[in-house]
Amino acid sequence: MTTTGHEPPGHEVASPVPSRFARLTSTVRGWWPVLRVVLGFGIAAAALWALSSHTDELSGLTDVLDNLTWVWVFIAIGVEFLSLSCFAAMQLALLRCGGLEAPKGSLLKMTFASQALASSLPGGTAVAAVYGFRWFRRFGADSALAGWATAGTVVASAVSLSLVATAGLALAASEGASLDLIPAIVGALLLAALVGALFVYERPLFIVISSALRVSHTLVGRPRGDTKAQIDRIMHSITSVRLGWRQVSTVVAWGTANWLLDCTCFAMMFAAVHSSIPWKGLLLAYGAGQLAAALPITPGGLGAVEGSITIALVAFGGPQTTTVDSVLLYRMISFWLVLAVGWVLLGALALEVRRGRWSREALASRVTAGLGTIGATAIPPASISGQSSGPES
Repeated sequence: MTTTGHEPPGHEVASPVPSRFARLTSTVRGWWPVLRVVLGFGIAAAALWALSSHTDELSGLTDVLDNLTWVWVFIAIGVEFLSLSCFAAMQLALLRCGGLEAPKGSLLKMTFASQALASSLPGGTAVAAVYGFRWFRRFGADSALAGWATAGTVVASAVSLSLVATAGLALAASEGASLDLIPAIVGALLLAALVGALFVYERPLFIVISSALRVSHTLVGRPRGDTKAQIDRIMHSITSVRLGWRQVSTVVAWGTANWLLDCTCFAMMFAAVHSSIPWKGLLLAYGAGQLAAALPITPGGLGAVEGSITIALVAFGGPQTTTVDSVLLYRMISFWLVLAVGWVLLGALALEVRRGRWSREALASRVTAGLGTIGATAIPPASISGQSSGPES
């Protein structure tokens, strides 16, 4: 029993009763060390289950390896490593736009680990995005910059892939063949350009976000609260860093290099199986296959990439046997080898966290760059709905 000088004698002040949510939160915190282990095993089991259903892709590997020119394989492995290094460089360029100089070695490890997560799990792309966001925070970005860089990675990758696919379409069309892919690829390019414009230009983004929130509020009554304040908050987060044309070009160039080097790895597999490289439709088939992989059907586009690339190249007149062999070898490197390396590096990063090199609580990591720091151009919320701007020169 507790009394205060402001209460009558004998009056008891009741202790506040914890809410159901507070009790649940306390219970989860107490059990979190155990739950984390169980969750880890659950994710591993889900990954093994997802991949085991596609091991038939490796069934013809023994026959392919019998007459292989291994020098091309080793060169292709190096090219694939350079491809993922370009993807890491794209993320580094985005973080630099916000004033953060991330550690290059750790960022490269995180890139491989994210790729493994994206390729292993159902819904792996979303898991990989969350994983990348948490490591951006560990590298020193505040939540706004980390979220901005995560979104920028997705947008820049989509825009650069669309550019590669469109270039392949142009090359194939010049030879009189396009496999009726013009609507799909041009549509993908326009959609990627639209999303990229929303990421760079404030006025269209403001219109889209405000319209979406107002429609949602009218139909389902959510989100609750001051809609204008919510619009300003979202705009302030997404447009937390302004990009100049030089920065935009750098980011897209790294993304394009990532896809072109990956396609080069694929081309080398034809040389490895003693087949001529089908230059006529290679880039178009590759672009179409990677666009198919972007659809959330199977982890890492398993089946979708192999089938679409093979069908496209055979339709261009490529020999079916060597095309299938080349696609199989390419996926052995770009998918299965990267997957294995990625999981190893994911474990290595987890060990670094356990040993104290990085903060265990990613969201509580020390912030060294973000809104209001040197190198990041913050946009005052009051100016978002008034002035429209694009990339700065």
